[in-house]
Amino acid sequence: MEEIVEGVNNINISDAHKKNRIQVSNTKKPLFFYVNLAKRYMQQHNEVELSALGMAIATVVTVAEILKNNGLAVEKKIMTSTVDIKDDSRGRPVQKAKIEIVLVKTANFDELMAAAAEERENNEGEEQS
Repeated sequence: MEEIVEGVNNINISDAHKKNRIQVSNTKKPLFFYVNLAKRYMQQHNEVELSALGMAIATVVTVAEILKNNGLAVEKKIMTSTVDIKDDSRGRPVQKAKIEIVLVKTANFDELMAAAAEERENNEGEEQS
C-alpha cells in the first residue's frame, strides 16, 4: 500500500482539471497497482479517468471490469480515438488507438471499501497471533 501512496504523491499534475486521470502502461506497473490506484482516486474525487494507448488498452479494460465486477464503479463515459505518435525509428507519424474510460463510484463504494479494510485488518491479526 505504501508504494501506491508514493505513486500518488509523485504524479506530476500538469492539467489542473485532470487530477483524477490515470495513464495506464502495460509494461511499467502490475495490473493491481492500477486497480488500487483507481480505488484511491475514486475515494478522493468520486470518479476516475483511465486512459491508455495501443497495447495498454487491454489493461485499462481489465482494470475497469475488475472495479465494476466488484461493485465499486459504474461506467460514466467511454471514448475511443486514434492519435498520431511520432515514431523515431521510421521518422513518420504512426497512428495508435486510444481509449479513455471514466468510472464513477457506486452508492455502496464506501461500505465495500470499509468492509475490505476490516477484512484486511482481521487477516493481519490472525497472521500475527
